[in-house]
Amino acid sequence: MKLRVVTIARNGKKIWHGVIQWLSCWADGPDYVTQCPIMPGNSYTYRFNITGQEGTLFYHAHSGFFRATVHGALVVRPKLGNSYPFPEPHMDFPIILGEWYNESVTYLEKQITEDGFGPDPPEGHTINGLLGDFYSCSHQRRFLDVQKEGQYSTLEFPFRESGFERDIYTIKVTRGKTYLLRLIGAMMNINMFFMIANHNMTVVAVDASYTNPYPTNVVTVSPGQTIDVLFEANQPSSYYYMAALSYHIQSFIDILHPTTTALLVYDDVDTTQSMLPVMPNFPDYWDTETAVNFSSSLTALVTSPFWTPVPLEIDEHMFMTIGLGIVHCNKEDKSRCLGPLNQLTAASINNVSFQSPTETSILEAYFNKKDGVYTTNFPNRPPVMFNFTNLSYIVNEKLMWTHKATKVKKLEYNATVEIVFQGLTFVNSESHPMHLHGHNFNVLAQGFGNYDPSKDRVKFNLVNPQVRNTIAVPMGGWAAIRFQANNPGAWYIHCHMEPHLAVGLGTIFLVENGPTTSTTLPPPPTDLPRC
Repeated sequence: MKLRVVTIARNGKKIWHGVIQWLSCWADGPDYVTQCPIMPGNSYTYRFNITGQEGTLFYHAHSGFFRATVHGALVVRPKLGNSYPFPEPHMDFPIILGEWYNESVTYLEKQITEDGFGPDPPEGHTINGLLGDFYSCSHQRRFLDVQKEGQYSTLEFPFRESGFERDIYTIKVTRGKTYLLRLIGAMMNINMFFMIANHNMTVVAVDASYTNPYPTNVVTVSPGQTIDVLFEANQPSSYYYMAALSYHIQSFIDILHPTTTALLVYDDVDTTQSMLPVMPNFPDYWDTETAVNFSSSLTALVTSPFWTPVPLEIDEHMFMTIGLGIVHCNKEDKSRCLGPLNQLTAASINNVSFQSPTETSILEAYFNKKDGVYTTNFPNRPPVMFNFTNLSYIVNEKLMWTHKATKVKKLEYNATVEIVFQGLTFVNSESHPMHLHGHNFNVLAQGFGNYDPSKDRVKFNLVNPQVRNTIAVPMGGWAAIRFQANNPGAWYIHCHMEPHLAVGLGTIFLVENGPTTSTTLPPPPTDLPRC
């Protein structure tokens, strides 16, 4: 199937998240990587082929913090005559998990890129753009009073089909039917637990790749991830909350951990009876064990027609340390140097904090053999080996310094690349959702602490590892992935936490052309935006 999407924007560009973009890297979207911004009043037509993919993907802006408001579902269904490799659902619903900020997105970006601190946490979280019932700003002002051990303070219950609108996304279900929820992690800076009160779920796909059915009552969704779950409407007639709770731990920063809700309503419920919706029993918002247990328990469905075996011969071994650090603050007004140690916050991979070019895109420079835009000396390992997860290094000036540079990694066509992501504990310990453009990858293993090849390689799943485009590296831990670089172009690999990307947690894989015309990137389209 071929897609043609025309975008008209002010300083805009879109990323088609998870679309492989086979030989269509020009349509990938990130600014100054594959294209320059679309200037006011101009347009750009994104043309790409999605043959060989099906499932839940999404699109979003890929410039600054605009992704907070510019995003949506992109669903690829099986071809007519084909079926899902799981029971056919009665209906399916996109469930887009997002965030609500009272400040403008440009202000949020300025907080971290110019001042080195922030951004402020969101005022709330959303499901399909709505806050749900438990925020003081929600319509009807109903909220959960945590000081009363979970008792509700309510107005205007229950939900009525007419008379007023609630700021809550609602779906109706029929008893005995099976439904598919397409969970989309459009959050900017936080992971989420998702649950349906009194209903179990079965994971059947992640990042548009089918999985072996995995039953669970809680799902962990990180920014950039999509997860498809089935559930059966098998409970008594009532109202049930579908809810998402933030999962996050930050040192030194007082964060909010609000709950957003949607409503599941049985179509035979007695609307004349006053009934409170049932709320899920969530894990603690800092429950890393539950989060990692979920993400590490998934396996690929090898009988899927889209499955390919794990490549066994490795051409490139990369060990990537990922996390926050500092760069020098050269402001005359030192009171605006609000990062750690009165410097500016930076993020890096192997001590290189990615600096985007501003005069042309990396892909254009590569295609046109233009010098001076980037260098190809991105390191395969960090410059210094130390105890990466020792909390005594949280503020260690000697180790925290990084540097800004436009360094990329060049890969030969069809090379097999193995990456071990190692989380750092500078500034704080966080789960970094690492996203790769233009390719899917196998998640071989993940764990806590420092990666130890003598012990941890034996844990690698080379039989049926889950296939993803975004992996949440555990807090204070590591994750190992493997992929085949068989798609020519310039492909971003980066953290999908927007504040981390904004201050440099990423780099570019330049995948060279193959030996044939069918493995060579075509020239750019004539309407490609110019800087």
